[in-house]
Amino acid sequence: EVQRQVVIEEFKQRNLNQPYGDASHLLRALSYKVHPYQWPTIGKEISHIANATLEEVKAFFFKYYAPDNAILAVTGHITFEETVTLAEKWFGPIPRRNVAPRSLPAEPRQTEERRLTVERNALFMAFHICERRHPDYYAFDMLSDLLSSGRSCRLVQHLVQEKQVFNSIDAYISGSIDEGLFHITGKPAPGVTLEAAEAAVWQELKALTEESVDEDELEKVKNRYESEQIFNNLNYLNVATNLAYFELTGKAEDINNEVNKYRSVTAGQIKEAAQKTFVRENCSTLYYKSNLPT
Repeated sequence: EVQRQVVIEEFKQRNLNQPYGDASHLLRALSYKVHPYQWPTIGKEISHIANATLEEVKAFFFKYYAPDNAILAVTGHITFEETVTLAEKWFGPIPRRNVAPRSLPAEPRQTEERRLTVERNALFMAFHICERRHPDYYAFDMLSDLLSSGRSCRLVQHLVQEKQVFNSIDAYISGSIDEGLFHITGKPAPGVTLEAAEAAVWQELKALTEESVDEDELEKVKNRYESEQIFNNLNYLNVATNLAYFELTGKAEDINNEVNKYRSVTAGQIKEAAQKTFVRENCSTLYYKSNLPT
C-alpha cells in the first residue's frame, strides 16, 4: 500500500501536474493500435495503479524476475573467478522459472494520417520506424541528430533562430526493441499557430527527402557519436550498463562495432530513410492547442 501511493504520486507529478505531462500517453495511444507500446509502463490512468492487487504484482514478479530472464554485467577491479563465486552465492539459490519467449503482436503498418487535438499549446509528431536491431536504426538515429542536436542543427537553426517559428524544438527516436517511433516535439513562438508550426516542420522534412545531406554536416554528426561512445565508456557503471544492453539486443561484443556502424551510414541512406518515413500516412500528430489568444 505504501508503494501504491508512491507510484500514484509519481503519476500525478509526472503526468498530471506538469506541462505536457500526458503527451506521451496521448501520443502512444494515437500511434499504436495493436502493439502493447500503446500502454505506458506506469499505466494509462491512476485507476490502473489503484486497482492493482498484491496477487497481480506477485504474479508479474515471479513471471519475469528470474535468473533465466536476466543479464548480469560486472565491471571493476574484480577477477573472473571472484565474479563467478559471488554470482553463484547471491543468484545460485534462485530457481529458474522457464520464462516464456517474448511474443508480442506486431503493429500493423499505418496507412493514414492520425490527429488529435487537446487544449494546450505545443506540437507533437510521431513517425513509425524500424526496431533497434534493424540496420536502418543508425540512419534514423543520425537523422534525429541532424535535425535537433546542438545549436547548429537544422530545426534549431532554421525554425528557432532564423524564422523564429518555435521557442524550442526537438527530434529523437524511441530506440525500442520492437518497431519504435521518430518523435518531433516543439513549442511554437508567441503568435505562431500550431498549423503554421507544423507546416514549417514539414518543410524541413521535405528538404531531407529531396536533397542529400552535405558530407561535412554528416561527418559532424558521426564525430559526435564517436566522442560520445568514448566518453560514455570511461566509468565502470556505464560500461556495465552498455554491455548488458548490447547483450540484450544481440551480444555484448557488439559494443565494439557501434561506432563503425554509425560511420558507415551514407548520405544516400539518410535520404532513403527520410523518404520512406516522413510521409503524412505514417504520421500521428498531437496538437496541444492553447485556448488563450495568440
